[in-house]
Amino acid sequence: MTLTPRPEPFLKWPGGKRWLVRSNRLPIPNKFNRYIEPFLGSGAVYFHVMPTTALLADINKELIELYEVVRDSPKTLRRYLIAHQRSHCTEYYYATRNLIPRGKVQRAARMLYLNRTCWNGLYRVNQLGHFNVPIGTKNRVLFETDDFPLLSRYLSTATLIAQDFETTIDSAGSGDFVFIDPPYTVKHNLNNFVKYNRQLFSWEDQERLRDAIAGAKTRGAMIVVTNADHPAIHKLYSRIGTRLSIDRYSVLSGSTAHRRSTTEALIRINC
Repeated sequence: MTLTPRPEPFLKWPGGKRWLVRSNRLPIPNKFNRYIEPFLGSGAVYFHVMPTTALLADINKELIELYEVVRDSPKTLRRYLIAHQRSHCTEYYYATRNLIPRGKVQRAARMLYLNRTCWNGLYRVNQLGHFNVPIGTKNRVLFETDDFPLLSRYLSTATLIAQDFETTIDSAGSGDFVFIDPPYTVKHNLNNFVKYNRQLFSWEDQERLRDAIAGAKTRGAMIVVTNADHPAIHKLYSRIGTRLSIDRYSVLSGSTAHRRSTTEALIRINC
């Protein structure tokens, strides 16, 4: 399926890969059967690759539900976002953050509204699973780049599912292209972002991910993995694929004074 123009990602997401696709350093096979992404997030790589067939998954059920609503009810979603835009203020933000609607479209609109108006586009929940990011400085809920009907048509050929990454990767076979961008954790935590990810994605999960990737490699899948550029990760993947260090600009810090150039690891397997 060919769509023009290419759909823009509609979500901000911690660790999102817009910078990678813009760098032109993402290795994409010239030909593959199916695109698979087990950590969907903002979907920046998916929207860049524009595959004909895709399996898009994430353990975050709320995230997958939002993608389903974009696919199935784009016009209704936009109407709810217009309502959020008209009501947006500090009091409304926190009232919306504390209220979880019963309807699927309303929940999806709430998630996207909070994503676009919270601090730094961060997705973070407390131990009870409640979104707890404070309000940010952005006031726009709808963007000029929003084209939900286009996104809907494009997502119509994708399978969306909320499930563990191992189940998703285990479905990859010969000729499939798998892009894997897990939460970054290292064996010895070095900063607060990694410490927060450690609660969501442990080092044991990193080892389980490596084993699932090794299985997919054996089955003939073509795989690209991004991860922390750290000796613990280098050792973990030392016998799997070819590793590169890619420069990027860190935007996770709340202060511009602490935003700096950094590197991430990119591992190519069978491609």
